[in-house]
Amino acid sequence: MNKIEINEGSGNVYADLGFPAPTEMQIKAGLVMRISEMTENRSLTQQIAAEILGVTQPALSDLLRGRFRGISEAKILDWVNRLEVNAQVEVRNKL
Repeated sequence: MNKIEINEGSGNVYADLGFPAPTEMQIKAGLVMRISEMTENRSLTQQIAAEILGVTQPALSDLLRGRFRGISEAKILDWVNRLEVNAQVEVRNKL
């Protein structure tokens, strides 16, 4: 039987996969997950959520599918706030 090598991750999948700006990407991913949770919890369609955010439905669909490279953290945070949630970004030192 073949053994499978397992490597422990760093906690940031973007860094582990060698993406540029991995910390920024992880922060964006967390904010986008929050947008997804809020739209689902409020039973919003993508069309209604897109109108609240001031984007098109296809743009929101792309965002929710992880296509957020080129969109600033500030813009995504603004969208979180438009969904009536106070959001903060916390930066901590690595342990």
